[in-house]
Amino acid sequence: MKIALQYVNDMNGRTNAVQLPLTEWEKVLNKLKKYEQALKLKSDLKEAFEQVESLKKAKGHKQTLNEFLNEL
Repeated sequence: MKIALQYVNDMNGRTNAVQLPLTEWEKVLNKLKKYEQALKLKSDLKEAFEQVESLKKAKGHKQTLNEFLNEL
């Protein structure tokens, strides 16, 4: 992704900010949202697999899918 950036400098020449066209900013935001959704999905899947592993090791009554769905 090639973006036309403009740098905003202070009186001493230090860069304070970066400007980019609004359309490019919207593209960046959309990509960020997709990455956040993918990261959330990965995290949720990891947690689910950890819970399954924990249930496999647990003794006692294990809830069936029908029992789980009936609770909803």
